Amino acid sequence: METINFVYNLIPDQFIAIIVICTIPLIFLIVYALLAILGELKISAWIQERLGPMRTGPWGILQPIAEVVKLIQKEDLTPDTANKPLFNLAPFIIFMGAYASFAVIPFSRYFIPSDINIGLFYIFAVGSIAVIGIVMGGWASNNKYSLLGAMRSVAQIISYEIPGAMAILSVAVLASSLNLEKINIAQEGGIWNWFVFGGQGSWDKLWVVPFTLILSLIYLISSLAETNRTPFDIPEGESELVAGYHTEYSGMKFAMFFFAEYANMFVVAAVLTITFFGGWNSPFGNFMQGPGWDVFWFVGKSFFFVIVQIWLRWTLPRLRVDQLMYVGWKVLLPFSFICFLFISLFRMIN
Repeated sequence: METINFVYNLIPDQFIAIIVICTIPLIFLIVYALLAILGELKISAWIQERLGPMRTGPWGILQPIAEVVKLIQKEDLTPDTANKPLFNLAPFIIFMGAYASFAVIPFSRYFIPSDINIGLFYIFAVGSIAVIGIVMGGWASNNKYSLLGAMRSVAQIISYEIPGAMAILSVAVLASSLNLEKINIAQEGGIWNWFVFGGQGSWDKLWVVPFTLILSLIYLISSLAETNRTPFDIPEGESELVAGYHTEYSGMKFAMFFFAEYANMFVVAAVLTITFFGGWNSPFGNFMQGPGWDVFWFVGKSFFFVIVQIWLRWTLPRLRVDQLMYVGWKVLLPFSFICFLFISLFRMIN
């Protein structure tokens, strides 16, 4: 307590600012996770022509809270043969990688937690931390199914990070920056200036638009693989691996895996929104633009892509391992390189 008082007396304004900047994304993430869980339950029910949860609160809207309370009350078990320090640390490392990404996500032009010049690079760097947690959890569990799930996840994420990175680098070429704020600013002026449609000044050279459309689709597919969502959920394939790398986890440790997955879903949706779909910018130009509208457009677009991820989970079948690798290395990677090449040539002549 004395240390906190000393820091507060030393730099009161900066200390309060740090607390606020760190707290707002966490509060947002908790509210978002509850809404995403409810969306998962209800969307899956609608697709399967059933009602879903209806007993907990009006129309079942309190079901996510009941799920959280259930997980908090569950006994926290650790296998006797597990490597206990690494087993206990793995869920926190995975969540840390997801939460750290929120440090650079620009929710509006008026709220950017950390406006650094290498925002895109930072997100890819901290996103890779999750791989460490997955391998750690799978190996430390001392369970063959957990280890197989961790190995699958590493192979999958490494395979799909490359085409995803190529798609994002193409946007960096168009915007001439890795700064997320500058990428948003480069798409001002309406939906026709978004990078999914080639960006500003591309309408006189419409041949670039198909390449940016393909790149946005490549990143969407790659993001599904990076977040272990269907049809790329083979690391958690319950028909083969029980539950994959988190088979031995229960209680709040399992909740951390669950929480990190939904956090990663929002992060990749936010990156897709920022890089291809205008970020905080209104599709109507200067109409419906301002501090409140910025947050509305950014969060609304990101939530839309989260819903797309949920929708695809309950629509598509799971790929086999060989099919997953084929799509990553022989389909997405060549297309991403070709599109990146043409985008670079377009940028050179403009």
